[in-house]
Amino acid sequence: MQAASPSSQNPAGAGGLLLAVLVAGIGVGVLVGWLAGSPGVGALIGAVIGILGGIYAVYRRYRGAF
Repeated sequence: MQAASPSSQNPAGAGGLLLAVLVAGIGVGVLVGWLAGSPGVGALIGAVIGILGGIYAVYRRYRGAF
C-alpha cells in the first residue's frame, strides 16, 4: 500500500510568494519614486502594483492545485 501523496497546496509557500512580490513591488516603487522626487508616492504605487502582482503570481503558481 502506498502512502498518500502530499498535498500540492502550501499556504506558507503561497504567503511567502505573495509577500516577496509585494516587497519587490514596494522596493521598485520607492526606487522609481526616489528618482522622480517622491519616494512616498512611489512606495504607495508600488504597494498597489505589488498586491496585484502577488495575487497573480500565487494564482499562476497554484492554479492546478484545485
